[in-house]
Amino acid sequence: MRLHRLRITAFGPFGTAQDIDFDDLSAAGLFLLHGPTGAGKTSVLDAVCYALYGSVPGARQGGGQGMTLRSDHAQQGTRTEVCLELTVAGRRLEVTRQPPWERPKKRGTGTTTEKAQSWLREYDSGEGPDGGWKALSRSHQEIGEEISQLLGMSKEQFCQVVLLPQGDFARFLRADAEARGKLLGRLFDTRRFAAVEQRLAEQRRTTEAEVKEGDAALLADAHRMQQAASEGGQEAELPLPDLAPGDPGLADAVLTWAAVARAGARERLAVAHCALAAAESAQAGAERRLADVRELDRLQRRFTEAQTRADQLHARVDEQRVLEERLERARKAEKVAPALGLRDTADTEHRRAAEAEARARGRLPETFASSGAAGLAAAARTAAEELGGLASARRAEGRTTEITAERTALDRQERADDELLQEASGWLDGWETTRSALLERIESAQEAATRAERLGGQLAPAEARLDAARRRDRLARDAAAAQEHALAARESATEAHEHWLALKEQRLTGIAAELAAHLTDGQPCAVCGATEHLAPARKVAGHVDRQAEEAALAAHRRADESRSAAERTLGEVRESLAAAKAAARGGPATNPHETSPGGSPDEDPTADELTDAVDALRRDYTEARDLASGLHAAREALARAEREYDRRLAQQQEAARRAASRTTLRDALEREQQSLEAELTRARGATGSVADRAAQLERQAALLTEAADAVRAADDTAERLKDADARLADAAFRAGFDTPTAASAALLDDAGYREVQHRIDAWRNDDAAVRSVLAEPDTAAAAQQPPADLRAAGEHAESAARRLRDTASARDAAARRCAELDRLSTRTAAATRRLAPLRAAHDRVARMAGLAAGTSADNERRMRLESYVLAARLEQVAAAATVRLHRMSSGRYTLVHSDGRTGRGRSGLGLHVVDAWTGRERDTATLSGGETFFASLALALGLADVVTDEAGGVRLDTLFIDEGFGSLDDQTLDEVLDVLDSLRERDRSVGIVSHVADLRRRVHAQLEVVKGRAGSAVRRRGGA
Repeated sequence: MRLHRLRITAFGPFGTAQDIDFDDLSAAGLFLLHGPTGAGKTSVLDAVCYALYGSVPGARQGGGQGMTLRSDHAQQGTRTEVCLELTVAGRRLEVTRQPPWERPKKRGTGTTTEKAQSWLREYDSGEGPDGGWKALSRSHQEIGEEISQLLGMSKEQFCQVVLLPQGDFARFLRADAEARGKLLGRLFDTRRFAAVEQRLAEQRRTTEAEVKEGDAALLADAHRMQQAASEGGQEAELPLPDLAPGDPGLADAVLTWAAVARAGARERLAVAHCALAAAESAQAGAERRLADVRELDRLQRRFTEAQTRADQLHARVDEQRVLEERLERARKAEKVAPALGLRDTADTEHRRAAEAEARARGRLPETFASSGAAGLAAAARTAAEELGGLASARRAEGRTTEITAERTALDRQERADDELLQEASGWLDGWETTRSALLERIESAQEAATRAERLGGQLAPAEARLDAARRRDRLARDAAAAQEHALAARESATEAHEHWLALKEQRLTGIAAELAAHLTDGQPCAVCGATEHLAPARKVAGHVDRQAEEAALAAHRRADESRSAAERTLGEVRESLAAAKAAARGGPATNPHETSPGGSPDEDPTADELTDAVDALRRDYTEARDLASGLHAAREALARAEREYDRRLAQQQEAARRAASRTTLRDALEREQQSLEAELTRARGATGSVADRAAQLERQAALLTEAADAVRAADDTAERLKDADARLADAAFRAGFDTPTAASAALLDDAGYREVQHRIDAWRNDDAAVRSVLAEPDTAAAAQQPPADLRAAGEHAESAARRLRDTASARDAAARRCAELDRLSTRTAAATRRLAPLRAAHDRVARMAGLAAGTSADNERRMRLESYVLAARLEQVAAAATVRLHRMSSGRYTLVHSDGRTGRGRSGLGLHVVDAWTGRERDTATLSGGETFFASLALALGLADVVTDEAGGVRLDTLFIDEGFGSLDDQTLDEVLDVLDSLRERDRSVGIVSHVADLRRRVHAQLEVVKGRAGSAVRRRGGA
C-alpha cells in the first residue's frame, strides 16, 4: 500500500482545504511531520484512517463521529471532507468521505442534518488517451468491504501496523500476559482458535446436558415405575441411593429396582385371577334366580292386564252395535250417490248460466231487455252488415294520413336541400384561393427537399473534418509527450553509454588486480608464466569487475533499445498527426471555392470553429428536412381538396334536380287529398272519424252475439236440472229412504267410512286378544301363585355384579401394572443402552475442552489454545524485532519470547530482553525511557512485518511513527534513523511524527503543521 495524495477540508484543526503530496514526501524515503503541540500532526493520520475505514483510531473517535471530526474553524457552509488517493494490490484508488454535519437551511432559519456520504473511484489507464477515473461505489458498506479486502487487515491492525503508535507498544512491552494477549488477538485475528475453545466448551455443556437429560429421564421412569407399582393408594418404596443426574451407577440401580417391582406385580396379578373366577360363579347364580323371578312377575302382570281389558270391552257392547247399524245405512245410501251427484252438477251449471245471462243483458241498451235469443242474434247480424260497408272509407282515411306525412317529408327535404346549396355555394366560392395556397405549399416543400439533399452532402465531410481536428489535437499532445519521452530516452542512453565506457576504462586500469586474484603459488601466471608471485596487484576500493562491466553494457543496450522504441513511437505519432492535420484542412477533396471554417486554406481550423460550422450545417439540414417532410402531406391535402370540389359540385346539381321533382309531386298529392276528404265526410256520420264509427259497430255486434249465446245456455241448463230432480226421487225410493234428503244424510265419505270400520275392527281384535291371553296355561298358573319378590332378587344380583366388577377391576389394574412396568423397564433398558455412547462422548469432549481451556491437569502450563497460537506469533514478532533492536542498541539487546508462568496466571505470552553486556535475561520493564522507545519501535516494526505476512503479503510502502524520539541521545538517534532509513531497501517510505528539533536537521523532507487563530495549515519544507 502506497499513499499518493491527501486532501482535507474542515477536518479537525484544519478549517480550510489542505493538500498533502505523499509522492513528493516519499521520494526521500524518510520524511518528518512536525509542528507545535496541538497543531494537528496526529489529525493527518486520523484523516488517513478515516478515509480508509470511516472512523478514526482509538479514543479520538468519540461518541458523535460526525460532530467531533468537523473543524470548529470551518466556515458555516463548508462541508467536512477527506479525500485519499492510494495504490493497493496494483490498483490506484481514490476514497472520498463526508461525515454527517449540520448545515444552515436553504429557506428560513435553523439548521438541518445532512447524511454521511462516501465515494470510491479507480483510475483506468485504458479510458481515453490519458486514462480517467471510473466510479465504483457510493455505499459505505461496499466501500468498507472493498478496502478491508484489498488491505487484508482491520482498522485496529492498520493502526498498529501502519501508524505505529509508540505509546501502545511501550505499554505492550510492560503489559501482563492478559493485556498482551488482547492486543495480539486483535492484530492476528485468532478468533477462530477462541471459537474452537468456545465450540469445545459448548460441546462439553451440550453433551453434559444430554447426559443429565438422559439420567433425568431414567429417574423419571423410575418414579413412574414407583407410581405404577403402588397399590391401594400406598406408594411403593424406591430403594435408590442419593444419586443425581450425571452420577455413575444410576442406570444400574434403576434397572435392579425395576426387576424387583416387576416380580411383585406378577404375584399380585395371579391372586387377582383367582378372586375373579370365584366372583364370576356367584354372579352367574344370582342372575339365573333374578331371571326366574322376573318371568313370574311378567306372567302375573299379563293376566291382571288381560282381565282388566276384558271388563272394559264388555262395557262398550252397545256402542259397538250402534256403529254396525250406522255402517249398514251408509252401504244402502251408496246406491243413491250417482243420482245425487248428477243433480248437484245440473244445479251448479244452471246457476252459472243464469248469472252469465244477467251480466250480458246488463251491458245492452234497454231496448233489448226483453228480447229473446232469436231477436238478439238478428240485431247482431244487422250491425255486422253495416260494419262491412265501412272498409272503403277506412282505406281512404289511411291514405289521407299517408299524404299528410309525404307532404311533411317533402317540406323537410326542401329545407335540407336549401342548407346544402347554401353550404356548397360558399365552399365553391373560395375554391381558387384554397387551390393556390396548396400549390404554393407543395412548391415550398419541393425546394426544401432539394436544399436538404444538398446540405446532407455537405454535413458528412464537415463531421469528418471535425473528427480529424479532434484527433489532431489529441495526437499533438501525444506527440509532445512522445518527444519528451524520446529526449529522456536519448539522455538515458547517452548516460548509460558513458557509464559503460567509464566502467570499461576503469576495469582496464585495474585489470592486473583482477588477474592477480586468480594467481596460486606454484602455478604459472597466465600473462608472464612466472611461478613465483612476489607482489601481486591488489584490488583497490571501487574496483570494477567483469560482472559490473557486463551489467553496465546490458543497461546501455537496454537504454539504446528504449531510445529506438521511443523514436519509432515519436515517428508514428507524427505521421498520424500529419494525416489528421490534412484531414482537418479538408485534404485534396476540399472545394477551392469554399472558405474553410478556420479562415484561409493554409491555416489549420480549430476544433471549436469546425464544431460551430457542423452545428450550423446540422441546424440548416434539420430545418430543411423538417420542411421537406411535409411534401407528401401537401400533395395529399391537394388531392383531398380536389375530391371535395367534385363532391360539392355534384351535390349542388343533384339538389336542383330534386327541387324540380318536388314541385310536381306536391301538386298531385294535393288533388288526391281533396277527393278523399269528400268520401270521408259521408262515411263518418256523427262520429269523429271512420275508425271511431267502425269500433262502435264492432263493439255493438259483439255484445249482441254474447247476449244471445247466454240466453240459449240458461234455457238448456234449466231443462237438465228438472230432469235430474226426477231421477233422484226415484233412486231414493228404491233404496228404502223416504226422501232424497234422508239418503243424503246417511251417506258417508271415504274418510268417515274408514273411521267407522276401523272402530268396529279394533273392538273385535281387542276382544279376541284378551280371550287368548286368559286362555294361556302359564299365565293362568302364574296367577294362582303368590306375588313375585322382584326387589329382593334384584338387590342380590346387584351385589353379586358389584363384587364381580371390583374383582375384575383389581385384576385389570394388576395386569396394567405389569404391562406398564414391563414397558417402562424396556424403555429404561433401551435408554441405558443409548446413553452409554453419549456418556463416553461427553467424557472425551470434556477432556478436550479442559485441555484447550487450560483447566485440565494434563495442561501443565495452563495455556489456552488461543494463547498457544499467540505465543507462536509473539515468538515470530520477537525474532523480527530483534533484527532491528540489535542495530539500534549497538548489539546489546535481544528480545526473546518466554512461555513461563507469571504468578497464578497462565503462561505463554511472556516477553523478556537479553542484555549482551551481562549475558542475563531480564524483564522489559527494567529498560530506561530511551531504551524502551527504541525497543518498542523495533517491536512495532517487527510486528508490522509479521502482520503483513499474516494478512496475505500486502505490501506496506508507507509507514508512520508517532512520537517518542525525544527520549534518545544523539548516538542512539543516529542508529534509530539508520534503521528507519534501511526500510527503503524494501521500497518503503517512513513518516516520523515528532516535534523534536534535532530531527529537523537530520531529516530533510519535512511537512510542517502550523496552527493559528483561523485553524491549522500544512507547509512543505526541504527536499529529497
